[in-house]
Amino acid sequence: MLIKGSSRLPQNTRNILVIQLGDLGDVVLTIPTLRALRENFPGSRLVVVLREKARGLLEGSPWVAEVVYVSKKKRNVPEELAYQVTFFSKLRKHHFDVSFDLRTGTRGAFLSLLSGARIKVGRYAENGKLWRVRLFTHLVRPENELDQYCAEHGLNILAPFGIQTENRLPVLFVPPEKKERASIILREENVPADKPIIAIQPFSLWGYKEWGAHNYIELIKWIQTRFSLPIVILGSSQERSRATEIIEKTKPGTYNMAGKISVAELPAVIQSSSLLIGGDSVGIHIAAAVGTPTVSLFGPSSPVNWAPRGDKHYVVQKSWACIPCRQKGCRNSGISRCLEELTVDEVIPVVEKQVRRRLEGQSGTCEAQTDHLLK
Repeated sequence: MLIKGSSRLPQNTRNILVIQLGDLGDVVLTIPTLRALRENFPGSRLVVVLREKARGLLEGSPWVAEVVYVSKKKRNVPEELAYQVTFFSKLRKHHFDVSFDLRTGTRGAFLSLLSGARIKVGRYAENGKLWRVRLFTHLVRPENELDQYCAEHGLNILAPFGIQTENRLPVLFVPPEKKERASIILREENVPADKPIIAIQPFSLWGYKEWGAHNYIELIKWIQTRFSLPIVILGSSQERSRATEIIEKTKPGTYNMAGKISVAELPAVIQSSSLLIGGDSVGIHIAAAVGTPTVSLFGPSSPVNWAPRGDKHYVVQKSWACIPCRQKGCRNSGISRCLEELTVDEVIPVVEKQVRRRLEGQSGTCEAQTDHLLK
């Protein structure tokens, strides 16, 4: 619902700015929004502002002309001032007609204001009444987003202006050079090329979303015994030591890719895999966007909002009345009992059926007591 400004955008809109300062998964889920803008303004130049760590995700995107990233590098006062002047000078050279800030943070609001865009569209926030809402020429307040897939949330900001797309699921294009690079990386790590690869992302920026290394170790041992397939562990360089602990207890047959893959290379590596298993983190979103099936393990967060869609993707989650509580663990304690008590035996049936589908080339719908499919 548009609560400030007119629903008409200039017919000669040529330069569009999209501000998405969320985490990696948020960027992937913004892709339908970028696609909608490109389809509705085919002659326009679309520039996206991201956090530095996410810039590689949109490399090769057919809908984006340029990615500008915000650097968090530590600088002294003169260096920071020089950086900010250079950054905003570069941004303003685009002479934006419209900017869309997709989140409710203060940094995005200031970016929109200082971008020089004539029309500044923002997401309404209740806690921004004192000053934030005044920075935008247009404000949108979406409704019922708790019942929506998060890939729809950016589209909600465009909807009052009649900007839509039929392609409402994220799609990441993996350029040939990235596919070749993924092959080289896997070959250098001695990952067998003659068997389907299973990728596992055990980690999250938020500990309350993690299933626990001991559970993944037990699941990996079961996969190795049952199917004897290579397993790659994904993660950041900061998570490499944690990945090593898993590798040490499951080798041979597991390979530590944590910290060895850039964000730009990650979609290609995941696309090279036959299945991705992980929690509510970026891996499942990238996997869905490149066509790789998933088994995602959910705790307090809502699969309705965050789980991939389609018959390739399955969720395992406790069937408790308190789920989803959408809190940071039980009573915001940082500890999620619903994940701590999710057993490997509950996960195995879904993983087994997904692996068998990959091995047998099946495309039907699998069933299990603890899994469900979101279409």
